[in-house]
Order: sequence, then C-alpha cells, then structure tokens
Amino acid sequence: MNSAVAKERESLPASSAPAATAGLLNAAKRFGGTIALAEASFDLLPGQVLALLGENGAGKSTCVKLLAGVYRPDTGSVIIDGQPVEHWSPLEAQRRGIAVMHQHPGLFGDLSVLENIFVGHMPRRALGSIDYERMRQEAKDLLEVVGLSCAPEDTLKQLRTSEQQLVEIARALSVEAKVLIMDEPTAALSQREVERLFAVVAQLKARQVAMMFVGHRMEEIYRIADRIAVLRDGHLIGVKTAAELDRDQAVQMMIGRPLKAIYPQWESKPGQEVLEVAGLSRDDAFANVSFKVRAGEIVGLGGLVGSGRTEIARVIFGIDQPTAGSIRIAGKDVSFADPPAAMAAGVAYVSEDRLGQSLVMDFPILANASLPVIGKATMAGLVMRRQELALVEPHLRRLRLKFHSFEQPVRTLSGGNQQKVVLSKWLAANPRLLILDEPTQGIDVQSKAEVHSMIAELAQQGLAIILISSELPELVSMCDRIVVLREGQVTANFSRGDVDQERVIRAATDADSVESQASGFVPAAVRPNEAEKTNTQPTSLVHRLLRKREVGLVCAMAAVALPVMFLNPRMISPENLTAVAMDAALLMIVAVAQMLVLLTRNIDLSVASVIGLSAYGAASFMHAYPDSSVMLGITVACGIGIACGAINGVVVTIGRVPAIVVTLGTLAVFRGLNSLWAGGRQISADQVPQSWLDMTSARIAGIPAVILIAIACIVAIGFALRHLPIGRELYAIGSNPEGASLIGIRKTALVLGAFVLAGLLAGFDGALWASRYATIDARVALGFELTVIASVVVGGVAIRGGAGTVLGVALGALTLLVIQNGLTLVRVDPLWLQGVYGLVILLAVGVDTVVGRRTLHSRRRP
Repeated sequence: MNSAVAKERESLPASSAPAATAGLLNAAKRFGGTIALAEASFDLLPGQVLALLGENGAGKSTCVKLLAGVYRPDTGSVIIDGQPVEHWSPLEAQRRGIAVMHQHPGLFGDLSVLENIFVGHMPRRALGSIDYERMRQEAKDLLEVVGLSCAPEDTLKQLRTSEQQLVEIARALSVEAKVLIMDEPTAALSQREVERLFAVVAQLKARQVAMMFVGHRMEEIYRIADRIAVLRDGHLIGVKTAAELDRDQAVQMMIGRPLKAIYPQWESKPGQEVLEVAGLSRDDAFANVSFKVRAGEIVGLGGLVGSGRTEIARVIFGIDQPTAGSIRIAGKDVSFADPPAAMAAGVAYVSEDRLGQSLVMDFPILANASLPVIGKATMAGLVMRRQELALVEPHLRRLRLKFHSFEQPVRTLSGGNQQKVVLSKWLAANPRLLILDEPTQGIDVQSKAEVHSMIAELAQQGLAIILISSELPELVSMCDRIVVLREGQVTANFSRGDVDQERVIRAATDADSVESQASGFVPAAVRPNEAEKTNTQPTSLVHRLLRKREVGLVCAMAAVALPVMFLNPRMISPENLTAVAMDAALLMIVAVAQMLVLLTRNIDLSVASVIGLSAYGAASFMHAYPDSSVMLGITVACGIGIACGAINGVVVTIGRVPAIVVTLGTLAVFRGLNSLWAGGRQISADQVPQSWLDMTSARIAGIPAVILIAIACIVAIGFALRHLPIGRELYAIGSNPEGASLIGIRKTALVLGAFVLAGLLAGFDGALWASRYATIDARVALGFELTVIASVVVGGVAIRGGAGTVLGVALGALTLLVIQNGLTLVRVDPLWLQGVYGLVILLAVGVDTVVGRRTLHSRRRP
C-alpha cells in the first residue's frame, strides 16, 4: 500500500476511520513506454471530498478513468466496498454506484436534455418502453437542483458550453451514486454556477456520498476538499488533510519546486488606441456596449457566463454581425463580414472552446499551429516545411510546449499544452489586437503561470489584449481595466487600482444574489417564472410547422406534382398513384435500413447489391421448390441479407475498417457473387408459383399488401428508435461515439446490430422486390444505392450520425419517386435522373449546413 495513504490511516484512531467506499490499491497504468500512473493508492471515504491535484499529464485523468471503468489497471486493483473488482467496465462501474463527470462532457448534442441525463439508464414502463413522463419530471427536478433554466425537451446542442456542463452534473446526480467523481467540473462554469455545484456537493456529503474532485483552481480546492492527494509525473506524492496542507506546499508538491507568483507583475504603458467599440449591439445578445483598448493594455470583460462577453468577441472578430453600433480599428471604421477580414485587419481570437473551435484534434501540432499563416509558408501551392516551422516554432518554444515531435497529433497533448498550441497559432499571425476567451480554462497551475507571463509579455511589447475570464482573481490581477456586463448590458468599468473581486461580483449580479453568495448559496441564474418567459416564447402554429423538415418535403412534392399534373393529368390517376406508392414502399423499407447504419456514423454502400443478391436467391429458391411456402422464400432472402450485414458489421466493428471502405468493397463482392450465381440466367414470372407473385400484389381493404408491409416496418422501427432505450442509444453513438463509450453504452454490439438489422431489412426488401417485379436477374437494383442514400439524406438523416426521423426518411423516399415520376410523365430523359438525385443530395446537405450554423449562432442566452 502507498506509504502516504498508510500514514494517513495510521494517524486516525481505529474507531474513527470510516470504511472506504472506493479507491485504488497500488494501481499502475502504462501506455506503450509511457508510465501514466505508478502504483497509486488512495481511498474515497463516505461523506468526504478527496481533491486530486497535479499538473496536466500528472495522471489525474488516468485515475478518473480507472475508477470509471474506462481503463483497467495493468497491476494493482480498483477497490469497491473494500474488495478488488474484476471485469471492470463503465457499465459495471455504473452498476456499482459510481457516477463520473468527465473533463470533456460525454454528452450528445442531437439528443434532448432529458435524454442526455438518463441515457444508459432510462426508466422503463412495464413492456420495456421508455417512461418519458417520469424522465421529464425527474429531469425538471434535477435541472432545478443544478440551477439550469431550460426545458427538458430542449436539444442539447442549443445550450452553451457551461449549460452543457450543468447537464453533465444533473446526469451524475440522476444515478443516485455512492461515489461521484468530478473531473474539472468547474472549468466552463461561471461563479454563480460554481456556487450552485458546491451547494449540491454539500448536500451529497450529508447523504454520505464519497467524492473525488479534480481541479486546478486552488481557491475551489480548499473550499471543497476534506483531503488532498497530489500527483506528479504519474506518481502519488502524498495524501493529506486540507487543514494540514497549505497552498504553497501543495503547489510545490505538484511541480517539485517552489512556484513564483501565478500572476506576473509588470508596469503597464498604454499607447495609441487600437480598438474602439461604440454603442455596439446584437439582438438578443448584448446592447449599447462601448469601450476602448489601447496598445500595451489588457482590458477584461467580466460577468456571468451568458452575460454577452463571448458574443461581443464574436462580433469584433466577424463571426457574427452587429445590429447597431460601430467598430473602429486604429481610428478607422471597419465592418468585418467574416473572420478572414478581421484577421487581415490584425485581429485574432482565441475561442473558449479549444476542442470544438480552436483545434483540429487529429491534425499534428505543426499543422494546427500554422493554420492562420499557412499562406506565408506556401510556394507554388506547396507547403514548405522549413518556412512553416520558422513561423510557429519560436512561439511554441517560448510557451514551453511539452511534446515529442511537431508531427504528434494535438489530441495526444494535455489540456494545458493544447491551449499553448492555440495561443501559438494566433501569435504567429502577428496581430495588433488579441482576444482571449477563457485562455486558462482547464489548465494546470504551472501552465497557467506560463500563459499569464506570455500575456503580460505581449502587452509589454505593445499588443492590445481583450481578456474574457470567469476567474475573478485572473481578471483582477491581469487587467488594466475591467468592463463588467450583466444580461448584455455594461454595468461597471473599473481600473486596476480601484477593483477587487467583490466589486466585480456585485456589478455582475444583482444585490439579492450577492447576499445569497455571502450565505454560501446562489439561486438559479433565472428564476422559474422568468425562465418560463425566456423559454416559452409563443410562436405561431404556422411558424413551428415551417421549421419542420417533413413539411418542407411535402411542399417539395407539391411543387413537382402540381405543374406536372397540369401538363399530364395522368399524374393523379389511380393507376399511377398506386404504382408510385408500391415503388415507394420498397424504397422506404431499405431507406429506413440505411438510416439505422447512418445513425451510428457509418454508411452501407452495398445495400443495392444485398437487395439484388437476396432477390435472386429468393426467386431461385421458389423456382427450384415451387411447392414451398412463401415464408420459406422470404426466409432465404432474409438469411442472405443477415449474412451480408454481419460481414459488413464485423469488419467495421471488430476489424475497425471505415464503413465506407468496407461497403464499397462488399458492394462489388456481393454483386459479383450474384453474377456468378445467375450465370446470365433470368427467372421470369412464369417460373415461380403464383402465390409468390400474389405476396405483394394482393390487396387488403383495397390497399396493395406491399404498402401495408412497408408501413408496418416503418412504424415498428420508428417505435423502437423513439420509445426503446436501445433506439436512443443508437442516436447517442452517432452523436458522440467517445461519450457513448464513457457511459457504458455497448457501442460495438449496437453498431454490429445496426448493420445486421439493415442487412435483414435489405434481404426482406429483396424478397418483396422479386415478388413485385417478377423478372429477376443479376442486374436487380443496379445503381439503386444512390437512390437509397439520397432518400435518407433528403429525409433529414445526418451523414455525421445521430440525427434523423423515420417519418422524414419515408417522406424523402416518396419525394424522390414523385420527382422521378413527374420527370417521366413530362418526357424528360431518364438519364437525367441520376444528376437530379445528386443535385437533390447537395441541396439537402446545404440546407442542413445552413440550419446547423443558424442553430449554433442563435444558441439561447441563460
């Protein structure tokens, strides 16, 4: 057992030492030749908070993931209720009562807030369907506890980063855990939201929940922690009570040497005016904001998250456009239509969301650092590595970036080193105005000190800097002037000599919230009655309908059908409508099958080949055994489809080969097998029993059977995707595959299942195809995959996964067939159809891109 833990236990009387709920015992973890954690031992005790301190890369996240079941220790053990555990996984950790708030929230942007809270452990009704009413009520209660004012039905991606972090907290609370692990939970929270979290922690301590808190803000550590464990370079340096370990000792244990002041001291010498904003406004974000920034000056923007700070920065950088006011750069009026225009004028912006907006995580360090200036390192269209290095290497070295090589993917760096890459990227552009939005969010003490020194050095060199920060000590210590905002309005201006943290808080909040802070509790950012006003703004029925994609598809069909109907009345004849409906039925079944795969961020290009192979297999069987039951023919087709789907799924999930590569190959393989099997032969209607042909042509209550079969398939799959936990988990996988793994969703099994079920539906569709069209050969459904994919994309299923509805897919399929039928009736060459489908796909993707940008830019304010 680790000596630090042993000494701590020995110092407590035997009768007073509570039994540990969880912990690590001599746990070690290696990644290749790198020691991530070396024989660490500590306990999580009921009713206490253990704070885990250490620099980025010290092993904190490894400890978190070991306890969460994401990793298994190479040696040593994870201890739960005094016993080492085996077969450790995220799902088993949840079953044992361990809840984790990960550093980068494993949330699902395409799901609703209430689904994010309960995904992986959704309450069920008697028949296994999701109990949405219970979920909704419990979600409301949890959102009230964490102080988030939003409707449980809101889509998560509409919320801000800090609001999403509160959803992560609510999710951790939803499992009624015995152990709560918080990995950087306050990094994206405002002071008010931090206070709300700490109030929740106090309640959990009273309920004897054991907690581990990973953080970098020392003032938070010493407010919340009962004991502190310090890690350095993967080794546990010691575990002490918070009362016996002062801050200087803690920092020295973390970095192995005394640390100079985190905030550097320098003499500010402001020069000429670089930026002036006057009466700047943007609807629903901020109004009438005015301030100036001079060369060599650091101006801070303070206030709660959602007060308008980031929105102002986005307008100055040209991401969003103002609705009123003016911006002047070096005395000249400017209006930036986009960020490149702002960059050309010498403005740089470091976003608060370094993972989503500032870095390309799979790109190497050098590529990320040189992105804004890559044109300067290009000759004849080629990037010259020597010039590229010369542009960015000095800044990376100055910030003391810890890395192995410039070709190292930036995702392999710690959070602090990633932020250094972001800063280096913009410094390489030599800006005159640098906007820093939460530049030290989620980085360790040493990296924070280095970033602060860099900011002070840049100011001394004459750079004008706007600093946005939720850390009051950072604002007060680093800024020459602070502009404080509340709900989009400037409420105060402070100079360096006449400001302290309390004055900033008072200006950023109303008097009631300040008094509540003094008592250790801060109410929700918006009171319930105000929240209702904010989130339930009345909209007309017409407006809500027009926002639905399904309505747009109906309008598109009408736009095609009405003109064609006047040119050729046959468009609405019963015979034509029946034929279109029957063709649409076959397309809908296989389009829904494609949707299942696309939801998981994969694709099945072999779908048409599977239909062809299954159709020929079923027709061959019925030809060879004409006295057999129709169900046997369908079974043969479905079996072929399942086998094809399983092959695709196994290679994608177990072989880890991209789905587009796998199914592009099996498209040719399955089509080739079909050609070999057919050998140029054709099976016609007179070679199969009449009962086989009647399967789709028979009518029930005047409706062709194939249409009723398609409706039954669509309803069943739609119900499963909406009302069964496994369906919502498919959406979660596509929305955030890594996040799905973190919470124990069986990603491999579900993705494999999606491919197999898609194969089954394609095989079933092949049987219906053979019955519907009667004459079958090796060319069945040749090129049909484009029509299927077009139907799904037009129907609103995102190629990136995680979004789409069965109704949208059905309408997308019907829309394409109406277009096809209309063009045929007005005698347009059929060869144009493929081009039209391609154009429709591009149009649908373009619409989704525009809608996605509008959603991102119009995220609601708290």
